[in-house]
Amino acid sequence: MDTAGSLSVATFWMLIAYMTLVLILVIRGAMKTKTLSDYAMGSIQFSPFMVGLSVAAAMTSAATFIINPGIVAVYGWSAFLSYGIFLPLAALAALVVLSKKFRQHGESTGSQTLPQWIGNRFNSKSLRNWFAYLSILLLTFLVLICVGLTQVISAALNADSILVLWLVIAFIFGYMMFGGANIMVYTNTIQALVMIVVALILLFSGLENFSSGWAGFFNRLQAIDPLLTASTRPDSPLFRDYFEIIFAQMIIGFAVVCQPHIITKSMLLKSDAQVNKYLTVAVLVQTLFFLVVFAGFYARLMFPELSVDGSKLATDKIMSVFVVKRFPIVVSLLVIMGLLAAGISTLEGLIQSLSTTLVSDVFKPLFPSVEEQKWFWFHKLTIVMLAMATGFLSMQQLMSPNFSVAMLAQNGVYAFFASAVVPVFCGLFFPKTSSSSLMLAAVLAIFTHFSVYYFSLTPYMQATVKNPAIPASLGILVSALTVLLFGFFGRFKKIEQ
Repeated sequence: MDTAGSLSVATFWMLIAYMTLVLILVIRGAMKTKTLSDYAMGSIQFSPFMVGLSVAAAMTSAATFIINPGIVAVYGWSAFLSYGIFLPLAALAALVVLSKKFRQHGESTGSQTLPQWIGNRFNSKSLRNWFAYLSILLLTFLVLICVGLTQVISAALNADSILVLWLVIAFIFGYMMFGGANIMVYTNTIQALVMIVVALILLFSGLENFSSGWAGFFNRLQAIDPLLTASTRPDSPLFRDYFEIIFAQMIIGFAVVCQPHIITKSMLLKSDAQVNKYLTVAVLVQTLFFLVVFAGFYARLMFPELSVDGSKLATDKIMSVFVVKRFPIVVSLLVIMGLLAAGISTLEGLIQSLSTTLVSDVFKPLFPSVEEQKWFWFHKLTIVMLAMATGFLSMQQLMSPNFSVAMLAQNGVYAFFASAVVPVFCGLFFPKTSSSSLMLAAVLAIFTHFSVYYFSLTPYMQATVKNPAIPASLGILVSALTVLLFGFFGRFKKIEQ
């Protein structure tokens, strides 16, 4: 049997072993998940170490381990600065700053979802409803992860990508119907531990490229393309200048933490005393995960023309092919498992948070007389609907890719937290902000984001591939300015009176 065939067989049995382990955890978690509250918040006592690993795994999606390293391979140093330095700095700072206060206020109001937290914090049904319905934009992130997982598995198994896609969706969405938070923390912990090992393997896999030091490493990249070592890429759609690379990405990095499957993780802790331990673990592990995008340079050195056997490599496939070609079978298996873990961990968190939000904040208010147990079962149907929608959108991305599925996901997800970041920030630090000003700010953020993106406003939006970080960062700025102006004129009127 050839190497590719051996890898396919080994990958198949590794996936069977992983699925068996997950099903054992699902059965254990399902036995302790009797209500929608158990599903959302868990009924098991988790250590801060486990929750810290869980949030690091949730923050590290298929984009971090699979998609973004491919973009670094294409565009080089400018992409690494954006995805590996500036976005992580802002995201980690936001995680530390926001987690403690969010947990304190969430516990006092009994909130289970982000829309509930915002609505309860400002006593505003309108804000709760707005973010509940807006959360459907997170469906685009589900698509990104499923496409990333499919690319890795289909490359390793040498199997049809559409078949692999639906098997992935059936398995992961299927087991997430039952356990919720009670299994997610366990699976995230296992996934994070595997990801730590794999991150180290990927980061050290190209040490031979440094035989002549950093200068030699950069010289090899420059020999392929001088722009690979440039700090900006005027020819790219994402890294043209420092506004895109630093300013926009740091705003986005801070806002990333406002995603429901990330910021609500601190609610799994049972006391404030555990928060510092949780954050220490999360920040250290997450820093390692963010640095994995550096492996994109190794992939470019292996595939200088970004092609294999005369076939051009799609951006989203670069890391999958790199792993298969670079490592022996045993190591390839471990790395493949790590890449899958990166996607699955975030996918679980998104399914858990989005399905809970749709049931608790969209459907239940429409039918308040329905008893709780029926909602628990309707929640499973909601996950089935999410699975079908994710599957069909993912098929479209696999069959008709547009540069990278990251563009679709970023457009949807960035729009969500462009609207959410200012209300969340004000809820934590300025709770007396008027709910009407926050509602206007949230709506204007979305309006700004989609107007700039779809009407190609500003010089940044003239390229065929548009950078969603630009409209999202502008939306956040408009949102913040709206609240500041409301506050200023409100105080001015009080002084006049």
